[in-house]
Amino acid sequence: MTDRYSRQQLFKQIGFKGQEKIRHKHVLIVGVGALGSACAEAFVRAGIGKLTIIDRDYVEWSNLQRQQLYTEKDANDKIPKAIAAEKRLKQINSEVEIEALVMDARPENLENLLSNVDIIIDGTDNFDIRFIINDLSHKYNIPWVYGSCAGSYGATYTVIPGRTPCLNCILKRVPIGGATCDTAGIISPAVQIVAAYQVTEAFKILVEDFSTVRNTFLTFDVWSNQYHSFNLDKIKTESCPSCGTVRTYPNLSYDNQTKTEVLCGRNTVQIRPAKMVEYSFDQVEKLLKAYGTVTKNKYLLSCQLQDYRMVIFKDGRVFIHGTNNIQLAKNLYYRLLG
Repeated sequence: MTDRYSRQQLFKQIGFKGQEKIRHKHVLIVGVGALGSACAEAFVRAGIGKLTIIDRDYVEWSNLQRQQLYTEKDANDKIPKAIAAEKRLKQINSEVEIEALVMDARPENLENLLSNVDIIIDGTDNFDIRFIINDLSHKYNIPWVYGSCAGSYGATYTVIPGRTPCLNCILKRVPIGGATCDTAGIISPAVQIVAAYQVTEAFKILVEDFSTVRNTFLTFDVWSNQYHSFNLDKIKTESCPSCGTVRTYPNLSYDNQTKTEVLCGRNTVQIRPAKMVEYSFDQVEKLLKAYGTVTKNKYLLSCQLQDYRMVIFKDGRVFIHGTNNIQLAKNLYYRLLG
């Protein structure tokens, strides 16, 4: 065991002192799907002191193509991802303290987990949660690393409170109608590339080598051989409510969170975004037509899926017909609409 991390310590930017720092650091990963599971394994193999993982979903067969911690048995038994991940990670490195939580990533849940956390890794599948992470990052002065991928495309950016623009500076509002793994598919190399960048940036922060942290928003398409790196230093604004001089952390407010409601007697869940948005029905139709029959008029778009029917209104509200299960409805909503 004495030379378990010898090759990592031979890398001079980490060395013995850096390895000791890693051994005493705490990483929080929000979501252990494709990106989260890849990052979790890398941190555990690197000898992180403590790893906290949170996920609300369970393992399905469609996960196995790219989510490297899970097995066919996990999918057959519908084991929660956090529990299956914890079991596998402990087999990889019994020295690491692992806390696995099966829960939704809401502000109050995440806020209770941040004590002594050194960095947050984004393994989520939607921007609602990413904006919550962004606000918590700045409220508690904890760096976080954004990551996303779909198809053969990936993107990543490192947010350090007080030094870099935040996600709110970059995007201003929650994107609507973007591609997801369920609408555009996903190839595992795109996952691995994003995860590699996320973990590398995290290592720099964990060993406190801040001067080498990449200050650009990185995107790539591994299939079409495209690679872009955007310097965003100039977009940081003092009026930003998340990272500016007067911070209100808007995404931690209940009023600014996506709402869900079971419609009485209708076997339907309504999902309402925090901010009114206008969907492009033409764009949404292109995303959903591979999953069911789509019909639309000027007021709403309806997609008949195998077991459920999704109805999308112009103001951003969505009905999921065929269930009273809010968590199931939210999972379907995020998978298909991003």
